[in-house]
Amino acid sequence: MTHIPLRRSPPPALPPGFETPAYDLAQVTPGIVHVGLGGFHRAHMARYTHDLMGIDRHALGWGIQGAGLRPDDAPLLEALGAQECLYTLVEREGDVEKRALIGSIVAAIDASTTTAALLAAIDDPRTRIVSATVTENGYHLDRATRRLDFASPAIAADLASPTAPRTLPGLLVEAFRRRRAGGQAAFTALSCDNIQHNGNVLKAAVVALAARQDAALADWIEAEASFPNTMVDRITPVPTAEEIAAFSATTGLDDHAVLHAELFSQWVIEDRFVASRPAWEKVGAQFVEDVTPYEFMKLRLLNGSHLAIAALGQLAGYETIGGTIADPLLRRYMIALMDRETGPTLMPVPGIDLAEYKRTLIARFANPAIRDTTQRVNSDAPVNVLLDPLRDRVAAGEPFDLLALGLAAWLRRARGEGEDGRPVTVTHPMAELLAEKAREGGRDAAPLLSITPLFGALGQNPGVVATVGDWLASLYDLGTRATMAEAAERGLF
Repeated sequence: MTHIPLRRSPPPALPPGFETPAYDLAQVTPGIVHVGLGGFHRAHMARYTHDLMGIDRHALGWGIQGAGLRPDDAPLLEALGAQECLYTLVEREGDVEKRALIGSIVAAIDASTTTAALLAAIDDPRTRIVSATVTENGYHLDRATRRLDFASPAIAADLASPTAPRTLPGLLVEAFRRRRAGGQAAFTALSCDNIQHNGNVLKAAVVALAARQDAALADWIEAEASFPNTMVDRITPVPTAEEIAAFSATTGLDDHAVLHAELFSQWVIEDRFVASRPAWEKVGAQFVEDVTPYEFMKLRLLNGSHLAIAALGQLAGYETIGGTIADPLLRRYMIALMDRETGPTLMPVPGIDLAEYKRTLIARFANPAIRDTTQRVNSDAPVNVLLDPLRDRVAAGEPFDLLALGLAAWLRRARGEGEDGRPVTVTHPMAELLAEKAREGGRDAAPLLSITPLFGALGQNPGVVATVGDWLASLYDLGTRATMAEAAERGLF
């Protein structure tokens, strides 16, 4: 089969069944720089922007220049560059499948060795938004205070060489410095990461770093820039090499950046932009004054549940989230976790039926058309999605047995090996320390919970240490399946 190359001009002749761009690809010009050009951004913000370009010609000036800061971003960036940043987004739910060629990204910048080209892109006066999906690890926060960690070697390096930054906070500080020095307007820094109050957290980190360099610059950022909070939601598993090859063989498209996602997508944004912005509300985004209720709902019901069942599911031998949620005990556990512990920590969410939202989550996790792995969720989700509601339950004097079980599974997995003794990959900045404390403590949770930068005061709370310790001991002594069965017999779910 002769494969069809992806090029912007002339546009590729797509096979039947593809949604083609409803705009002239050659007319797209940059207006956004995005840091962290992974699957989620390409399935979410880039998709919204692509859709908007199809109905609003003014949106053609909001093309996205994407960049990656990590060496392991390089293969994707190279693949996107080779096909002029075009890629296929395959959206699936059950038997329904939609294929769309996405054209909203106009550049792929490899910033893994130098950020010079990335800073130049932000310098461009057309750039009015700099957005990011770098995961919580990319913010270099103190795990206990959620403030910028000046002890981080990467942050120390940025302070030593501020004009050649390597971190997201350092990059934004230098970009703002260059804007101010050149007499240009500030831009909007738009976090799209799963962090509670993500815009506030990013602003605090950037201003704190700027203040160490130049108090006047910090004041300018405070006064001139904006950092809206957002809530983002779409399940986007990483396609395997086999899936990419199968897509190419089936469609004839030479697409090495094909991407899979569920049909569901949600984006809630605080309408605080210092320059203009795309009219994303025309294609389903929701602009609000306060994103907090939606943020809590998503982080605690979706992300908290996702991490809890992923940790338990992987220990129990399940490779996928779909296989995990198909287990009746794990399904009952997730429902009880939402109904009894995480759900009660939420505030009212305008326009949302929470009971229906929870039912939708179960269906989304069970979606047979999306092969999302327990390893991906365990690698990507920050443990704070369990710790934050746990703190609230402790402060309120309410039971937290189910959250403690999810946390115990996370701790058991942090040892770096499964119940069968086989290695488990732990992707965490403190992976070595976690493994060391897990081996030191074994079935005793206290050594792990004593990692203050990660667990803070929770790790010193006698009730938390005892409850999490009981679950961890059971996971070691009985195994995950027997622990779950015993918990169900006790009526915990």
